Amino acid sequence: MMYDCGFTKENRWFRYRAAAIIIEDGCVLLAGNELEDYYYSIGGGVHMGEKAEDAVIREVYEETGVRYEIDRLAVMHENFFNNNSGMLKGLECHEICLYFLMKPRGTKELNSNSFTFGVKEEMHWIPIDELDKYKAFPSFLKNYLSRTHQGIEHIVTDERK
Repeated sequence: MMYDCGFTKENRWFRYRAAAIIIEDGCVLLAGNELEDYYYSIGGGVHMGEKAEDAVIREVYEETGVRYEIDRLAVMHENFFNNNSGMLKGLECHEICLYFLMKPRGTKELNSNSFTFGVKEEMHWIPIDELDKYKAFPSFLKNYLSRTHQGIEHIVTDERK
């Protein structure tokens, strides 16, 4: 059995996560499911003893059914938030996520059959220039994708209420 790098202590939850930024034809790939009212990045918890690069490749394949390749590490994201629903309801959350830009494949075709905690996930190609019309996380994504980058960016978001 594999264990994610994370823990819960009292009313606090922490996770180390690896996620992908996948762009094709001016669209970014995000996931959604029937239980949540928002879209989220493709990725998941890094397993104990697993490199972040291996985790993002594994997670992308599990969620999309496609073996994407990493282009480069793009963002180190520190995320603080409270969740008012689901498994994290009532917890103060702190997540460290490494976002990897994936190499484009020239097609939006996927072979997704992903379930998270027994809930079917759907993949959505959302036009980058319309991203602000959607409730999507990470919240920095629209701004990040609208400009040119060099190197790795460190982004901190604090969405605690």
